Amino acid sequence: MNWSTLGLTVLVFTVLVCLELLAHKFLPSDEDTGYDLRDTASSLGLAMGNQVVNFFWQGTNVAIIAALYAISPLRVDASDWRMWVLLFVLDDLCYYAFHRSHHRVRVLWAVHSVHHSSERFNFTVAVRNSWAPMTSIPFFAAEPLLGFPPYMLLVVQAVGLVYQLVLHTEKVGKLWAPIEWVFCTPSHHRVHHASHYPYLDRNYGGVFIVWDRMFGSFEPEGGRIAYGMTTNVKSYNPLRVVTFEWLRLGRDLRGARSPREAGGYLFRGPGWQPRREEQPEGQP
Repeated sequence: MNWSTLGLTVLVFTVLVCLELLAHKFLPSDEDTGYDLRDTASSLGLAMGNQVVNFFWQGTNVAIIAALYAISPLRVDASDWRMWVLLFVLDDLCYYAFHRSHHRVRVLWAVHSVHHSSERFNFTVAVRNSWAPMTSIPFFAAEPLLGFPPYMLLVVQAVGLVYQLVLHTEKVGKLWAPIEWVFCTPSHHRVHHASHYPYLDRNYGGVFIVWDRMFGSFEPEGGRIAYGMTTNVKSYNPLRVVTFEWLRLGRDLRGARSPREAGGYLFRGPGWQPRREEQPEGQP
């Protein structure tokens, strides 16, 4: 998260959490996972760790974006409102590629899994963010190379992050059909945080759900959802949450029998396992 977005995000976040707590109190539902003090404390601890990392990383991030913009021969006119709309759509497409890759590539999943580590779904889950934000750089490099000034990127991404924050709630049902068809909604994002089929690894969009419809990763909400991961952390310790998937990946790499298997563990999907022929009895 960019530092320019922090104040606005904290304000929006605080208001949303208060409203959601009131909704859980006065409009309870047996299907809601609600809030748990330990889970909320874990989410806030992870958010603070993310901000500490960003304090040191953000300058490098901006420098890389500025360098890519400087070497590009292209220049976009920021005074043209159509360029802002174009960048907003392009940035969300880049986010889709970033998000899908972080679910489908094991080493990237080890980074992103932090966000899916809660077995609840509420606004505090939205701030369970990675402590390794640098993995986003390759996915958004096209924007400065196409001539969009760095400040345009920062503004557009800030708006997108605030929009994604409001998706993390069980207290908003399905919306008007045209909205559900075009935009990501809480209903779509609840599916994304599911830990079971047919919902697993679906609905990657940040603002627009049309990318999922176009690329075959869309799934509508149709039943009760179990949140979290296929193998849950079972800990509220932020350090345990951050390292959980890395430790699992490390164990798999230590058990790899060849460089090819090691590559599979690193770059195939999180559930990938090598196909090994069974040894005849009496042989090692």
